[in-house]
Amino acid sequence: MVTWIELLILAMASFRLTRLLVYDKITTFIRSPFHKEVEEINENGETEIYIEIKGKGLRAWIGELLSCYWCTGVWCSALLFGMWWLWPAGAEPLILILAIAGLAGIIESIVGKLVE
Repeated sequence: MVTWIELLILAMASFRLTRLLVYDKITTFIRSPFHKEVEEINENGETEIYIEIKGKGLRAWIGELLSCYWCTGVWCSALLFGMWWLWPAGAEPLILILAIAGLAGIIESIVGKLVE
């Protein structure tokens, strides 16, 4: 059984890894074989970007997975927990770095909203 602090750390690490894979520009190269970003101008003249899933079968499945924050989050959580459970000494540094980065991102978002 995990303690509440371990659960919090794993949750923050999973949050950050999920956002890294689904949204961050630095991981576009991971998503690009599975997604095509399409820009359209709406009736208000604003540019909207949406994703088209590429391919069929496994490629389309991975594309769907990487476009869904909830779906990717389940797999990221399973990966991080499995790593921590099977090889704690190797997984803990990665998990802690992701958890710290996740918490820092949340704090930055809150501070950004307060400053506006």
